[in-house]
Amino acid sequence: MKTANEISASVIGRLPRYYRFLCELQNTGTVRISSNELSKRMGLTASQIRQDFNCFGGFGQQGYGYNVEQLKNEMARILGLNTPKKAILIGAGNLGRAVAAQMRFEEMGFQLIGIFDSDTAFCGMKIKGIPILTDNDLTPFCSVHRPEMAILCLPQAQAPAIVDELILLGVDSFWNFSHYDIHTKYPGANVENVHMSDSLMTLSYKIKNTEIR
Repeated sequence: MKTANEISASVIGRLPRYYRFLCELQNTGTVRISSNELSKRMGLTASQIRQDFNCFGGFGQQGYGYNVEQLKNEMARILGLNTPKKAILIGAGNLGRAVAAQMRFEEMGFQLIGIFDSDTAFCGMKIKGIPILTDNDLTPFCSVHRPEMAILCLPQAQAPAIVDELILLGVDSFWNFSHYDIHTKYPGANVENVHMSDSLMTLSYKIKNTEIR
């Protein structure tokens, strides 16, 4: 079994997909599955799946394969889904409200505890029972509730000052929908960047370069 620092980003990036497929298998009543069967469903090689799982100790039994429920639970443990981490959301515009309302944070290891926006017109509105506060409330709120992660759904120009404030408040993990490159100033922060425009342009490239079958 490898240490956390020895596991590649590509392996870590596949863990949520394993977890999602295992949830789907369990929901359909599948009790066990071989690496070969799992590879066909996921479009990976059986060797790749075994190598990925061996990074965490390996979970299969020779001649039996993988117990779906046990493997799903192991993936949840590795991903930290069983230990809710407190999160806040900055930016209650269209994107922020959609993220707050639609994401099932509890299923992914987080608990949304606060929503903030610089526009006082949003103050008092509630999303899933959580009142929207102003940016002026951010420091006292964080001082009391100690969130571990911030979701940034604000314009790029506003992000640097907010990130500086959050870092000072002890928040060093970000789900970043802004185009601000947090790692330029804070290389040690935990950051997952979400660039939907990049994803759409990648799809455009694939369509442009797909041969007619």
